[in-house]
Amino acid sequence: MTVQPELAGVSFAAQLAGFGDRTAIRTKNHSVSYGELGRRVDDMARSFGPARRLIALEAENTLPSLVVYLAALSSGNPLLILPTGGGTAAEALVAAYDPDIVVRASQGEAVLDVRREETRHELHPELALLLSTSGSTGSPKLVRLSAEAVQANASAIAEYLHLRPDDTAATTLPLSYCYGMSVVNSHLLVGASLALTDLSVVDPCFWELVHTENVTSFAAVPYTFDLLERVGFEHMDLPGLRYITQAGGRLDPDRVRSYAELGRRQGWDLFVMYGQTEATARMVYLPPDLAAEHPHAIGVPVPGGSFRLEPVPGLDACELVYSGPNVMLGYAEQPEDLALGRVVTELHTGDLARRGSNGLYEIVGRRSRFVKIVGLRVDLGQVERLLADLGLIAAAAGSDDAVVAAVEGSHDLALVAKSLAQDLGLPRSAVQLHAVGSIPRLENGKPDYPAVLALASRNDDRAGGTATAPEPAGRPADVRRIFAEVLEQEDVADTDTFVSLGGDSLSYVAASVRLERALGHIPQGWHLTPVCELVPATHRAQGTQPAATGEAAGQLSRPAGKTARRWHRRMLAPMDTGIVLRAVAIIFIVSTHIGFFHWEGTAHVLIAVAGYNFARFQLTGTRCARLRRQLRSVARIVVPSVAVIGLAFAVTDTYTWANVFLLNSLLGPEGWTDYSRFWFIEILVYILLGLAALMAIPAADRAQRRWPWAFALALVAVDLPLLFDLVDSRYPGQGPVLWLFGLGWAAAASRTLWQRAAVTAIALLTIPQSFDDQYRSATILVGFLILLWLPTLTVPRGLHRVTALLASASLYIYVTHWLVYPLVDPAQKGLAVVASLAAGILYWAGATKVMGLLERQLQRPRILLRRSTAAGRADSE
Repeated sequence: MTVQPELAGVSFAAQLAGFGDRTAIRTKNHSVSYGELGRRVDDMARSFGPARRLIALEAENTLPSLVVYLAALSSGNPLLILPTGGGTAAEALVAAYDPDIVVRASQGEAVLDVRREETRHELHPELALLLSTSGSTGSPKLVRLSAEAVQANASAIAEYLHLRPDDTAATTLPLSYCYGMSVVNSHLLVGASLALTDLSVVDPCFWELVHTENVTSFAAVPYTFDLLERVGFEHMDLPGLRYITQAGGRLDPDRVRSYAELGRRQGWDLFVMYGQTEATARMVYLPPDLAAEHPHAIGVPVPGGSFRLEPVPGLDACELVYSGPNVMLGYAEQPEDLALGRVVTELHTGDLARRGSNGLYEIVGRRSRFVKIVGLRVDLGQVERLLADLGLIAAAAGSDDAVVAAVEGSHDLALVAKSLAQDLGLPRSAVQLHAVGSIPRLENGKPDYPAVLALASRNDDRAGGTATAPEPAGRPADVRRIFAEVLEQEDVADTDTFVSLGGDSLSYVAASVRLERALGHIPQGWHLTPVCELVPATHRAQGTQPAATGEAAGQLSRPAGKTARRWHRRMLAPMDTGIVLRAVAIIFIVSTHIGFFHWEGTAHVLIAVAGYNFARFQLTGTRCARLRRQLRSVARIVVPSVAVIGLAFAVTDTYTWANVFLLNSLLGPEGWTDYSRFWFIEILVYILLGLAALMAIPAADRAQRRWPWAFALALVAVDLPLLFDLVDSRYPGQGPVLWLFGLGWAAAASRTLWQRAAVTAIALLTIPQSFDDQYRSATILVGFLILLWLPTLTVPRGLHRVTALLASASLYIYVTHWLVYPLVDPAQKGLAVVASLAAGILYWAGATKVMGLLERQLQRPRILLRRSTAAGRADSE
């Protein structure tokens, strides 16, 4: 597209097609070449019209958003980046700057709202980008960036990272964040690829993407490293990884050293970086070969940039001042400022620094009242202004962990904190409000900010953890409490996930139901989502995007449809498919054994569900953590089962010592006898113990992490000779079932349509061969396909609690019903079914309480040791 020379856009965005058929974008379902991306960008630029206009974009990590972003840069139309997800912060910016075109995300597409054909703004010829100075606060103060600054910073980053056309970066940060934007710019500049995703590093799908797309790098903020430790990153086999970048806040020097050394051992580099939005992202980087020896340093200026140290009056310190072509034009605080040219030639960073004899710069403090929390730069002055707008007298302090504010008087601080967190774009746990009689002040009358910050530590001492004012329903504190109670854990951190805390399929049901009651809705994959992200993810899942005017008019004309949908949401709600299958299966199993009705095959469906849950809950963390979690899950099956079977052995003549020790399938008589009643428990324990031993082998552990889907199918292949009678063997239980467990595992590991299709084909070829009884085989096949293709099933809300109870207690019902139903009149088969279900639920409630107490007693010495170690470390510091 041709534009006037003085309005020329960013060079790299206008020259995409020059890389031809090279892959530019890789998404979950397809790839886009540079030639195709260039055509899309040109088409979008033409849709903006010939006149130069101010465009606002709700930027997301999607191809449509990226195309709009590049089209604005290439065509010279100034682009205002709105916070991801819209909301009040985005609307505040739209209201303040009145853009000519607003591009919003709707169902994965970019929808243009053309508000006028000709701009009412005076736009400076150099203006290219408008970015928020403080994350997602909605503050009208914006950074004005020129096309030259965007191009120069992208070139500098590409130079010091030694980017190459065969590199592929995963978009671990949002496009709306200048750090995430710099990853996009620098890679497209050199013809490299972007693996476009919004997956978290705790999601197994992310690491599958890393392997399948041969990702060579990803960007991280300090919080990312907490998550990497949760998923056992140090044990992952990532042969394609070339480097990791870190910015968005100070990373603890010990962690810098640790990851730099890990990278040396595994063949990748750690680039620690420092920057600000005012410098178009990056100002300095620490060469990877110096990171381990100088972890406190921020490094050297990026190519084309330079620093000077300016003494600060009244302080024995110097402020870091940066110069370079990537420095902003200046700030904008109102639409009239968009006409301004360059008013800034160097950037006063607000950070106090020193330069070592080795030439490396080091940050020693802050001059300004800004903090960075989870990668977002927060203006504490803006926090006070937001609270003042609510009629509150407050003083705000903060650290790299949280905003802490003292608020005078008695107010509903729970509601205020929730609103403030949303305005700031922060997790709710990162905002702490404390009621005080009066604001702490110094002798000169100014707020005593250290005293305000100390309110957080004072509450920590009293509450034994991060304390905030009482929070509303649907808050991280709710999630922490639920996880603590369900998983019998005393310490639950914001970075913990259900799985990292030792959650398994037995505790999953109780946790999911309680979370749904507390949060109203739980997103898919919640068991892998950190506590501090779970509530925002829930809010996003519940939120809706504003509809276009035409759509809104159509909705107004269909009130009956809206009423029906509202009734549907009130009466019905989705429930995890595995939970529903477990509840239905146990009813069918008990009813069939009692003779209330006859329907076989659901026990084998539960074998597939067991494999599915094993893949979800037992495969994260380090190898040692995996082994502990797997053995704990086996114990939670063995202990209550052996207790019941031991009682049955003592009071009846029906069972043997082989039953008590779950060895009948190996030592008992061949064929089906009364001794075979607990085959399901026995075979499940054998499989879980075998897999725990297998996964403890480093080579097997690495293979599973690298090829999770193929590894699961390998289990299926191992068992097929027995299934098709190609090998003569006495197989415990009711025939070979490891293949069915493997199919369930493969179902959980299937991330793409073709993988699910392949697993479906394997199921269609194998399951009909599992039994001569085609009705039983059909039951297994249908149950498995539901598990594979439907992550949730719609269930009447009134049945959620009873479904959850049955699913939670399914193992206990199975093991106890053999003792319960013989005590009921044989003619009352329905009553026998109800009695068996009720007895199993009661046993589940009592047994889990007792086992929880035992586990807490066993964990207490380890917790006390960890606390004393942490206290000793704090004293030494």
